Amino acid sequence: MEIRKVLLTEDEMPRQWYNILADIKMNPPLGPDGKPVGPEMLTPIFPMNLIEQEVSSQRWIDIPEEVLGVYTIWRPSPLVRARSLEKALKTPARIYFKNESVSPPGSHKPNTAVPQAYYNKVFGTRKITTETGAGQWGSALSFACSQFGIECKVFMVRVSFDQKPYRKSMMEAWGGKCVASPSTETKAGRDVLEKYPDTPGSLGIAISEAVEAAVSDTTGKTKYSLGSVLNHVMLHQTIIGLEAKKQMEKIGEYPDIIIGCAGGGSNFAGLAFPFVLDKMNGKKIDIYPVEPSACPTMTRAPFVYDHGDNAGYTPLLAMHSLGHAFVPPPIHTGGLRYHGMAPTVSQLVSEGILEPRSVTQLAAFEAGIKVTRSEGLIPAPESNHAVACVIEEALKAKEEGKEKVILFNMSGHGLIDLGSYDKYLSGSLQNYELSDEELLEAEKIFENYPKPQLIKSR
Repeated sequence: MEIRKVLLTEDEMPRQWYNILADIKMNPPLGPDGKPVGPEMLTPIFPMNLIEQEVSSQRWIDIPEEVLGVYTIWRPSPLVRARSLEKALKTPARIYFKNESVSPPGSHKPNTAVPQAYYNKVFGTRKITTETGAGQWGSALSFACSQFGIECKVFMVRVSFDQKPYRKSMMEAWGGKCVASPSTETKAGRDVLEKYPDTPGSLGIAISEAVEAAVSDTTGKTKYSLGSVLNHVMLHQTIIGLEAKKQMEKIGEYPDIIIGCAGGGSNFAGLAFPFVLDKMNGKKIDIYPVEPSACPTMTRAPFVYDHGDNAGYTPLLAMHSLGHAFVPPPIHTGGLRYHGMAPTVSQLVSEGILEPRSVTQLAAFEAGIKVTRSEGLIPAPESNHAVACVIEEALKAKEEGKEKVILFNMSGHGLIDLGSYDKYLSGSLQNYELSDEELLEAEKIFENYPKPQLIKSR
Protein backbone atom coordinates (compact mmCIF):
# COMPACT_ATOMS: atom_id res chain seq x y z
CA MET A 1 0.00 0.00 0.00
CA GLU A 2 1.31 3.47 -0.91
CA ILE A 3 2.19 5.76 2.01
CA ARG A 4 -0.32 8.61 2.26
CA LYS A 5 0.40 10.02 5.72
CA VAL A 6 3.54 10.13 7.84
CA LEU A 7 2.74 10.31 11.55
CA LEU A 8 4.69 10.92 14.73
CA THR A 9 3.72 9.73 18.19
CA GLU A 10 3.27 12.22 21.03
CA ASP A 11 6.60 11.02 22.43
CA GLU A 12 8.29 11.98 19.13
CA MET A 13 6.98 15.56 19.19
CA PRO A 14 9.84 18.11 19.40
CA ARG A 15 10.58 19.31 22.94
CA GLN A 16 12.31 22.51 21.87
CA TRP A 17 11.63 25.39 19.47
CA TYR A 18 14.30 26.62 17.03
CA ASN A 19 15.32 30.29 17.37
CA ILE A 20 16.67 31.66 14.08
CA LEU A 21 18.08 34.73 15.85
CA ALA A 22 20.99 32.50 16.87
CA ASP A 23 22.01 32.24 13.22
CA ILE A 24 21.20 35.58 11.54
CA LYS A 25 22.04 39.22 12.14
CA MET A 26 19.29 41.82 12.42
CA ASN A 27 18.72 45.56 12.45
CA PRO A 28 17.47 46.47 15.96
CA PRO A 29 13.98 47.90 16.57
CA LEU A 30 14.09 51.67 17.09
CA GLY A 31 12.21 54.05 19.34
CA PRO A 32 10.84 57.51 18.44
CA ASP A 33 14.31 58.98 19.03
CA GLY A 34 15.86 56.66 16.45
CA LYS A 35 17.78 54.72 19.10
CA PRO A 36 17.53 50.95 19.65
CA VAL A 37 14.65 49.87 21.86
CA GLY A 38 15.58 48.00 25.03
CA PRO A 39 13.46 45.16 26.46
CA GLU A 40 12.19 47.43 29.25
CA MET A 41 10.34 49.59 26.69
CA LEU A 42 8.15 46.60 25.78
CA THR A 43 6.96 45.86 29.33
CA PRO A 44 3.69 47.87 29.10
CA ILE A 45 2.67 45.63 26.19
CA PHE A 46 4.13 42.15 26.77
CA PRO A 47 4.95 40.03 29.83
CA MET A 48 8.68 39.86 30.58
CA ASN A 49 8.94 36.11 29.96
CA LEU A 50 7.85 36.64 26.33
CA ILE A 51 10.07 39.72 25.98
CA GLU A 52 13.01 37.53 27.00
CA GLN A 53 12.13 35.12 24.17
CA GLU A 54 11.73 38.02 21.75
CA VAL A 55 15.33 39.15 22.24
CA SER A 56 16.95 35.78 22.96
CA SER A 57 19.85 34.55 20.83
CA GLN A 58 19.68 31.03 22.32
CA ARG A 59 19.34 28.53 19.45
CA TRP A 60 17.07 26.00 21.19
CA ILE A 61 14.38 26.97 23.70
CA ASP A 62 12.55 24.35 25.77
CA ILE A 63 8.80 23.98 25.29
CA PRO A 64 7.07 23.98 28.71
CA GLU A 65 5.29 20.75 29.68
CA GLU A 66 2.01 22.67 30.13
CA VAL A 67 2.25 23.86 26.52
CA LEU A 68 3.12 20.38 25.26
CA GLY A 69 0.07 19.08 27.11
CA VAL A 70 -2.26 21.38 25.15
CA TYR A 71 -0.36 20.76 21.90
CA THR A 72 -1.19 17.05 22.15
CA ILE A 73 -4.87 17.87 21.54
CA TRP A 74 -3.87 17.97 17.85
CA ARG A 75 -0.09 17.63 17.56
CA PRO A 76 1.98 16.13 16.08
CA SER A 77 0.17 17.10 12.87
CA PRO A 78 0.34 14.74 9.87
CA LEU A 79 2.67 15.04 6.91
CA VAL A 80 0.58 14.14 3.87
CA ARG A 81 1.71 12.91 0.45
CA ALA A 82 -0.53 14.67 -2.09
CA ARG A 83 -0.64 11.68 -4.42
CA SER A 84 -3.96 12.57 -6.02
CA LEU A 85 -2.76 16.10 -6.81
CA GLU A 86 0.42 14.63 -8.30
CA LYS A 87 -1.67 12.39 -10.56
CA ALA A 88 -3.97 15.23 -11.56
CA LEU A 89 -0.95 17.31 -12.58
CA LYS A 90 0.84 14.31 -14.15
CA THR A 91 4.02 15.50 -12.49
CA PRO A 92 7.06 13.44 -11.49
CA ALA A 93 7.40 15.72 -8.45
CA ARG A 94 6.59 14.26 -5.05
CA ILE A 95 4.38 16.72 -3.18
CA TYR A 96 4.05 16.73 0.61
CA PHE A 97 2.16 19.07 2.89
CA LYS A 98 2.13 19.63 6.63
CA ASN A 99 -1.54 19.64 7.56
CA GLU A 100 -1.98 22.40 10.15
CA SER A 101 -5.75 22.48 9.61
CA VAL A 102 -6.23 19.72 12.21
CA SER A 103 -6.04 22.07 15.22
CA PRO A 104 -9.29 22.99 17.03
CA PRO A 105 -9.47 26.46 15.38
CA GLY A 106 -8.45 24.91 12.04
CA SER A 107 -5.09 26.61 11.44
CA HIS A 108 -1.44 26.87 12.51
CA LYS A 109 -2.17 29.81 14.80
CA PRO A 110 -2.56 27.86 18.10
CA ASN A 111 1.13 26.88 17.85
CA THR A 112 1.93 30.34 19.24
CA ALA A 113 -1.42 31.22 20.84
CA VAL A 114 -1.03 28.40 23.38
CA PRO A 115 2.46 29.35 24.60
CA GLN A 116 1.58 33.05 24.61
CA ALA A 117 -1.48 32.35 26.80
CA TYR A 118 0.62 30.09 29.05
CA TYR A 119 3.42 32.62 29.56
CA ASN A 120 0.86 35.35 30.25
CA LYS A 121 -0.86 33.14 32.82
CA VAL A 122 2.46 32.47 34.58
CA PHE A 123 3.16 36.22 34.56
CA GLY A 124 -0.20 37.00 36.19
CA THR A 125 -2.02 38.46 33.18
CA ARG A 126 -5.81 38.36 33.49
CA LYS A 127 -6.81 39.70 30.06
CA ILE A 128 -5.20 39.68 26.62
CA THR A 129 -6.09 42.01 23.75
CA THR A 130 -5.22 41.31 20.14
CA GLU A 131 -6.14 41.97 16.52
CA THR A 132 -7.13 39.55 13.80
CA GLY A 133 -7.48 39.70 10.03
CA ALA A 134 -9.41 36.71 8.72
CA GLY A 135 -10.24 35.67 12.27
CA GLN A 136 -7.94 32.67 12.47
CA TRP A 137 -5.62 34.31 15.00
CA GLY A 138 -8.51 35.66 17.06
CA SER A 139 -10.06 32.18 17.12
CA ALA A 140 -6.75 30.59 18.10
CA LEU A 141 -6.06 33.04 20.93
CA SER A 142 -9.64 32.67 22.23
CA PHE A 143 -9.13 28.89 22.27
CA ALA A 144 -5.75 29.23 24.02
CA CYS A 145 -7.06 31.68 26.61
CA SER A 146 -9.91 29.29 27.40
CA GLN A 147 -7.32 26.60 28.14
CA PHE A 148 -5.59 28.81 30.73
CA GLY A 149 -8.51 30.83 32.15
CA ILE A 150 -7.66 34.24 30.69
CA GLU A 151 -10.06 36.84 29.22
CA CYS A 152 -9.58 37.57 25.52
CA LYS A 153 -10.64 40.61 23.49
CA VAL A 154 -10.18 40.66 19.72
CA PHE A 155 -10.30 43.63 17.32
CA MET A 156 -11.21 42.09 13.94
CA VAL A 157 -10.59 43.93 10.66
CA ARG A 158 -13.97 45.24 9.52
CA VAL A 159 -14.00 43.71 6.03
CA SER A 160 -13.27 40.24 7.41
CA PHE A 161 -15.70 40.78 10.30
CA ASP A 162 -18.38 41.19 7.62
CA GLN A 163 -17.07 38.49 5.25
CA LYS A 164 -16.50 35.78 7.88
CA PRO A 165 -19.17 36.05 10.61
CA TYR A 166 -18.57 32.53 11.88
CA ARG A 167 -15.05 33.39 12.99
CA LYS A 168 -16.69 35.72 15.51
CA SER A 169 -18.93 32.83 16.56
CA MET A 170 -15.87 30.62 17.11
CA MET A 171 -14.20 33.26 19.28
CA GLU A 172 -17.31 33.72 21.38
CA ALA A 173 -17.77 29.95 21.74
CA TRP A 174 -14.35 29.89 23.45
CA GLY A 175 -15.27 32.90 25.58
CA GLY A 176 -13.54 35.61 23.56
CA LYS A 177 -15.07 39.01 22.80
CA CYS A 178 -14.84 40.19 19.19
CA VAL A 179 -15.43 43.75 17.90
CA ALA A 180 -15.12 45.13 14.38
CA SER A 181 -12.13 47.41 13.75
CA PRO A 182 -11.91 50.34 13.49
CA SER A 183 -14.22 50.72 16.49
CA THR A 184 -15.35 53.59 18.70
CA GLU A 185 -13.76 51.90 21.75
CA THR A 186 -10.29 53.42 21.23
CA LYS A 187 -8.87 56.76 20.21
CA ALA A 188 -7.01 55.08 17.34
CA GLY A 189 -10.27 53.63 16.03
CA ARG A 190 -12.25 56.86 16.44
CA ASP A 191 -9.56 58.87 14.64
CA VAL A 192 -9.71 56.55 11.63
CA LEU A 193 -13.52 56.52 11.54
CA GLU A 194 -13.61 60.31 11.64
CA LYS A 195 -11.44 60.52 8.52
CA TYR A 196 -12.63 57.38 6.72
CA PRO A 197 -16.08 56.32 8.01
CA ASP A 198 -16.45 53.64 5.31
CA THR A 199 -12.96 52.13 5.66
CA PRO A 200 -12.68 48.33 5.32
CA GLY A 201 -10.09 48.47 8.10
CA SER A 202 -6.61 46.99 8.18
CA LEU A 203 -4.44 44.88 10.45
CA GLY A 204 -2.37 47.99 11.17
CA ILE A 205 -5.47 49.79 12.51
CA ALA A 206 -6.60 46.77 14.52
CA ILE A 207 -3.14 46.42 16.07
CA SER A 208 -3.26 50.07 17.17
CA GLU A 209 -6.62 49.48 18.85
CA ALA A 210 -5.48 46.31 20.61
CA VAL A 211 -2.25 47.91 21.86
CA GLU A 212 -4.13 50.98 23.11
CA ALA A 213 -6.69 48.82 24.90
CA ALA A 214 -3.90 46.92 26.64
CA VAL A 215 -1.75 49.86 27.79
CA SER A 216 -4.75 51.91 28.96
CA ASP A 217 -5.51 49.34 31.67
CA THR A 218 -4.00 51.02 34.76
CA THR A 219 -4.00 47.75 36.76
CA GLY A 220 -1.24 46.32 34.56
CA LYS A 221 -3.14 43.01 34.35
CA THR A 222 -3.93 43.38 30.63
CA LYS A 223 -1.32 42.55 28.01
CA TYR A 224 -1.25 42.54 24.23
CA SER A 225 -0.61 39.51 22.03
CA LEU A 226 0.45 39.37 18.39
CA GLY A 227 -0.18 36.42 16.08
CA SER A 228 2.62 37.01 13.60
CA VAL A 229 5.62 39.25 12.72
CA LEU A 230 7.54 39.19 16.03
CA ASN A 231 10.47 36.89 16.77
CA HIS A 232 8.85 34.91 19.58
CA VAL A 233 5.88 34.14 17.32
CA MET A 234 8.18 32.77 14.60
CA LEU A 235 9.97 30.77 17.31
CA HIS A 236 6.81 29.01 18.51
CA GLN A 237 5.75 28.13 14.97
CA THR A 238 8.98 26.23 14.23
CA ILE A 239 7.42 23.12 15.71
CA ILE A 240 5.87 22.73 12.23
CA GLY A 241 9.17 22.46 10.39
CA LEU A 242 10.86 20.47 13.15
CA GLU A 243 8.09 17.86 12.98
CA ALA A 244 8.25 17.87 9.18
CA LYS A 245 12.00 17.16 9.28
CA LYS A 246 11.46 14.13 11.52
CA GLN A 247 8.62 12.89 9.33
CA MET A 248 10.60 13.22 6.10
CA GLU A 249 13.57 11.46 7.68
CA LYS A 250 11.27 8.54 8.50
CA ILE A 251 10.65 7.94 4.80
CA GLY A 252 14.09 8.95 3.52
CA GLU A 253 12.99 12.20 1.87
CA TYR A 254 14.32 15.76 1.95
CA PRO A 255 12.69 18.74 0.19
CA ASP A 256 14.14 20.42 -2.89
CA ILE A 257 11.51 23.16 -2.62
CA ILE A 258 9.74 24.61 0.44
CA ILE A 259 6.66 26.81 0.03
CA GLY A 260 4.34 28.67 2.39
CA CYS A 261 1.90 31.55 2.12
CA ALA A 262 3.09 34.72 3.85
CA GLY A 263 1.15 37.65 5.28
CA GLY A 264 3.01 38.50 8.47
CA GLY A 265 5.19 35.44 8.03
CA SER A 266 4.34 33.06 10.87
CA ASN A 267 3.15 29.87 9.15
CA PHE A 268 5.78 30.23 6.44
CA ALA A 269 8.54 30.75 9.00
CA GLY A 270 7.25 27.87 11.09
CA LEU A 271 7.78 25.44 8.23
CA ALA A 272 10.81 27.05 6.58
CA PHE A 273 13.10 28.28 9.36
CA PRO A 274 14.34 24.84 10.47
CA PHE A 275 15.37 24.27 6.84
CA VAL A 276 16.81 27.78 6.36
CA LEU A 277 19.72 26.86 8.61
CA ASP A 278 20.45 23.89 6.30
CA LYS A 279 20.44 26.21 3.29
CA MET A 280 22.76 28.67 5.03
CA ASN A 281 25.10 25.74 5.68
CA GLY A 282 25.20 24.81 1.99
CA LYS A 283 22.15 22.63 1.35
CA LYS A 284 20.56 23.30 -2.05
CA ILE A 285 16.94 24.22 -1.35
CA ASP A 286 14.62 26.74 -2.98
CA ILE A 287 12.42 28.43 -0.38
CA TYR A 288 9.44 30.49 -1.55
CA PRO A 289 7.24 32.71 0.65
CA VAL A 290 4.10 33.50 -1.37
CA GLU A 291 2.03 36.64 -0.88
CA PRO A 292 -1.05 38.16 -2.59
CA SER A 293 -0.26 40.45 -5.51
CA ALA A 294 -2.78 42.90 -4.00
CA CYS A 295 -0.54 43.32 -0.93
CA PRO A 296 3.00 42.82 -2.31
CA THR A 297 5.29 43.57 0.63
CA MET A 298 8.22 41.33 -0.31
CA THR A 299 7.94 41.41 -4.08
CA ARG A 300 7.41 45.13 -4.66
CA ALA A 301 7.83 47.08 -1.40
CA PRO A 302 11.17 48.37 -0.07
CA PHE A 303 13.15 47.10 2.93
CA VAL A 304 12.69 49.98 5.39
CA TYR A 305 12.12 50.97 8.97
CA ASP A 306 8.39 51.24 9.64
CA HIS A 307 5.82 50.92 12.40
CA GLY A 308 3.93 47.67 12.76
CA ASP A 309 0.65 49.51 13.35
CA ASN A 310 -1.37 52.34 11.84
CA ALA A 311 -1.13 54.80 14.75
CA GLY A 312 2.61 54.39 15.23
CA TYR A 313 2.40 52.92 18.75
CA THR A 314 4.91 50.15 18.00
CA PRO A 315 8.69 50.60 17.63
CA LEU A 316 10.15 51.02 14.16
CA LEU A 317 10.95 47.60 12.70
CA ALA A 318 13.28 46.82 9.80
CA MET A 319 11.04 45.05 7.31
CA HIS A 320 9.59 45.00 3.85
CA SER A 321 6.63 47.36 4.10
CA LEU A 322 3.99 49.14 2.06
CA GLY A 323 3.71 51.77 4.81
CA HIS A 324 1.78 51.58 8.07
CA ALA A 325 -0.97 53.82 6.66
CA PHE A 326 -1.56 51.43 3.76
CA VAL A 327 -5.06 49.90 3.61
CA PRO A 328 -5.05 46.82 1.36
CA PRO A 329 -7.85 46.06 -1.10
CA PRO A 330 -10.65 43.86 0.35
CA ILE A 331 -9.35 40.54 -0.97
CA HIS A 332 -10.79 37.37 0.59
CA THR A 333 -7.53 36.39 2.25
CA GLY A 334 -7.71 38.47 5.40
CA GLY A 335 -4.72 36.72 6.97
CA LEU A 336 -2.44 38.05 4.22
CA ARG A 337 -3.63 41.67 4.21
CA TYR A 338 -0.80 43.11 6.32
CA HIS A 339 1.25 46.14 5.27
CA GLY A 340 4.57 44.66 6.44
CA MET A 341 6.50 41.40 6.71
CA ALA A 342 8.18 39.84 9.75
CA PRO A 343 11.64 41.35 10.29
CA THR A 344 13.25 37.88 10.34
CA VAL A 345 11.60 36.92 7.04
CA SER A 346 12.43 40.33 5.57
CA GLN A 347 16.08 39.96 6.59
CA LEU A 348 16.33 36.58 4.86
CA VAL A 349 14.67 38.01 1.74
CA SER A 350 17.15 40.90 1.72
CA GLU A 351 20.00 38.35 1.86
CA GLY A 352 18.58 36.31 -1.03
CA ILE A 353 18.05 33.20 1.10
CA LEU A 354 14.30 33.37 0.48
CA GLU A 355 12.80 34.04 -2.96
CA PRO A 356 9.37 35.68 -2.62
CA ARG A 357 6.55 35.11 -5.09
CA SER A 358 3.13 36.72 -5.50
CA VAL A 359 -0.19 35.27 -6.65
CA THR A 360 -3.45 36.91 -7.73
CA GLN A 361 -6.70 36.25 -5.91
CA LEU A 362 -8.24 34.32 -8.81
CA ALA A 363 -5.13 32.20 -9.36
CA ALA A 364 -5.11 31.32 -5.67
CA PHE A 365 -8.71 30.13 -5.66
CA GLU A 366 -8.22 28.23 -8.91
CA ALA A 367 -5.34 26.36 -7.26
CA GLY A 368 -7.41 25.71 -4.13
CA ILE A 369 -10.18 24.11 -6.19
CA LYS A 370 -7.63 21.78 -7.81
CA VAL A 371 -6.57 20.59 -4.37
CA THR A 372 -10.17 20.18 -3.23
CA ARG A 373 -11.10 18.10 -6.28
CA SER A 374 -8.02 15.88 -5.96
CA GLU A 375 -7.11 15.66 -2.26
CA GLY A 376 -10.58 16.41 -0.87
CA LEU A 377 -9.40 19.05 1.61
CA ILE A 378 -10.77 22.59 1.21
CA PRO A 379 -7.80 24.91 1.91
CA ALA A 380 -8.03 28.31 3.54
CA PRO A 381 -7.84 31.13 0.98
CA GLU A 382 -4.47 32.07 2.51
CA SER A 383 -3.12 28.53 1.98
CA ASN A 384 -4.28 28.67 -1.64
CA HIS A 385 -1.44 31.10 -2.36
CA ALA A 386 1.07 28.44 -1.39
CA VAL A 387 -0.86 25.84 -3.38
CA ALA A 388 -0.71 28.00 -6.52
CA CYS A 389 3.08 28.15 -6.25
CA VAL A 390 3.24 24.39 -5.58
CA ILE A 391 1.29 23.67 -8.75
CA GLU A 392 3.52 26.01 -10.75
CA GLU A 393 6.66 24.26 -9.46
CA ALA A 394 5.17 20.79 -10.00
CA LEU A 395 4.35 21.62 -13.61
CA LYS A 396 7.84 23.03 -14.06
CA ALA A 397 9.27 19.73 -12.78
CA LYS A 398 7.07 17.96 -15.31
CA GLU A 399 8.44 20.10 -18.15
CA GLU A 400 12.01 19.46 -16.99
CA GLY A 401 11.40 15.77 -16.27
CA LYS A 402 12.79 16.12 -12.74
CA GLU A 403 11.62 14.19 -9.67
CA LYS A 404 11.70 17.10 -7.26
CA VAL A 405 10.41 16.87 -3.70
CA ILE A 406 8.08 19.77 -2.84
CA LEU A 407 7.06 20.50 0.76
CA PHE A 408 4.43 23.09 1.61
CA ASN A 409 2.36 24.18 4.57
CA MET A 410 -1.40 23.67 4.50
CA SER A 411 -1.79 26.46 7.04
CA GLY A 412 -5.54 26.02 7.56
CA HIS A 413 -8.83 24.75 6.20
CA GLY A 414 -11.39 26.89 4.39
CA LEU A 415 -14.60 25.62 6.01
CA ILE A 416 -15.27 29.04 7.56
CA ASP A 417 -14.37 30.68 4.23
CA LEU A 418 -16.97 29.04 2.02
CA GLY A 419 -18.55 32.41 1.30
CA SER A 420 -15.31 33.30 -0.51
CA TYR A 421 -15.46 30.05 -2.47
CA ASP A 422 -19.09 30.82 -3.38
CA LYS A 423 -18.00 34.15 -4.83
CA TYR A 424 -15.16 32.51 -6.78
CA LEU A 425 -17.34 29.71 -8.16
CA SER A 426 -20.05 32.19 -9.18
CA GLY A 427 -17.50 34.34 -11.01
CA SER A 428 -17.95 37.41 -8.81
CA LEU A 429 -14.39 37.61 -7.42
CA GLN A 430 -11.90 39.91 -9.08
CA ASN A 431 -8.18 40.55 -9.01
CA TYR A 432 -6.63 43.65 -7.48
CA GLU A 433 -3.29 44.97 -8.71
CA LEU A 434 -1.53 47.94 -7.14
CA SER A 435 -0.24 50.51 -9.59
CA ASP A 436 3.30 51.87 -9.42
CA GLU A 437 1.79 55.25 -8.55
CA GLU A 438 -0.04 53.78 -5.54
CA LEU A 439 3.15 52.14 -4.33
CA LEU A 440 5.16 55.34 -4.67
CA GLU A 441 2.49 57.28 -2.79
CA ALA A 442 2.49 54.70 0.02
CA GLU A 443 6.29 54.85 0.29
CA LYS A 444 6.34 58.60 1.01
CA ILE A 445 5.70 57.78 4.67
CA PHE A 446 9.29 56.48 5.00
CA GLU A 447 11.01 59.67 3.84
CA ASN A 448 11.95 60.88 7.34
CA TYR A 449 12.59 57.48 8.89
CA PRO A 450 16.04 55.93 9.50
CA LYS A 451 17.24 53.47 6.88
CA PRO A 452 18.10 49.89 7.83
CA GLN A 453 21.48 48.44 6.98
CA LEU A 454 21.75 45.66 4.42
CA ILE A 455 23.33 43.01 6.62
CA LYS A 456 24.82 39.67 5.61
CA SER A 457 24.46 37.02 8.29
CA ARG A 458 27.36 34.98 6.92
